[in-house]
Amino acid sequence: MSVDINKLEQTATQVRRDIVRMVHGCQSGHPGGSLGCTDYFVALYFYAMKHDPAFNMNGVGEDLFFLSNGHISPVFYSTLARAGYFPVSELATFRKLDSRLQGHPTTHEGLPGIRIASGSLGQGLSAAIGAAQAKKLNKDNSLVYVLMGDGELQEGQVWEAAMYAPHNKVDNLIAAVDYNGAQIDGSTDQVLSLGNLRAKWEAFGWDVLEVEKGNDMASVVAGIDEAKSRSGKRKPVIILLHTAMGSGVDFMMGTHKWHGVAPNDEQLESALNQLSSTLGDY
Repeated sequence: MSVDINKLEQTATQVRRDIVRMVHGCQSGHPGGSLGCTDYFVALYFYAMKHDPAFNMNGVGEDLFFLSNGHISPVFYSTLARAGYFPVSELATFRKLDSRLQGHPTTHEGLPGIRIASGSLGQGLSAAIGAAQAKKLNKDNSLVYVLMGDGELQEGQVWEAAMYAPHNKVDNLIAAVDYNGAQIDGSTDQVLSLGNLRAKWEAFGWDVLEVEKGNDMASVVAGIDEAKSRSGKRKPVIILLHTAMGSGVDFMMGTHKWHGVAPNDEQLESALNQLSSTLGDY
């Protein structure tokens, strides 16, 4: 499949603009991880995944995506809107009363693109495995993707699922870890060290690949392509995606302090000045 890296980069810049404006607009939300994962979301939805914005909850014949670390909903909502799932103008309602765009994604408001409620950390991998097995039972050759945070890996349910998938040869599953080394209370090394993540996942029977430049679009695209090439070989695949929290906004980068803090007016202006886009704000 041909890919226009420049166009993907332009889309990612616009998504980053959406993120800081959304979080600023309600003075609540999680900009740090959202900005760090933007390139991955854009690469998935605008290049790698086979999906239909008309949205059928069952997703038959489509690739599916599950967001486990649901607090980074701003990047998910912006990506879905920009991909045509619902009007871009709806992004202005983020975290406001009666909005479908709640702080953590939910399904009861019927938002296109959202298949599970998420944000209770540790559960997304299990849900994705179930969806992947359902596709196998239905002889649906599409793929299932899931994204987790690295701090989220401190949840025990993740490792139950990590054992289950290789044992059952769930090889239509591509997981990813947002490996930014930061969580709400500090660095992952300070809170609860993750140790050698590659060795851990390999020991559990996964096919592991690392994308060292998780905020470089060409590297992210190449990593997803490689992961897809490894699917269907009797092992689940996982991408360790090395990102920088707050990527794209200099004063948010490299610190956990922007995990869940909204920019003020002056900070918003600075962020938007760094994120030049011609695609148009909502």
